[in-house]
Amino acid sequence: MATRTNFGDGRTWRKASYSDTDGQCVFVAVDATRVGVRDSKEGPAGAALWVGRRDWSLLTRHLGR
Repeated sequence: MATRTNFGDGRTWRKASYSDTDGQCVFVAVDATRVGVRDSKEGPAGAALWVGRRDWSLLTRHLGR
């Protein structure tokens, strides 16, 4: 089960249950056209990297090999 967090930007950011307990993790949020990724250690002030949903799908498929 994923941990849900709101960084104050109106989005629900999810941390995978596979993430380390020592804070080494990323959060992911999805909107209509893109997926955002951010470092959990940066908190609400940290930047997010946004990619298109198709590119995200290709990336996760590649990483799953």
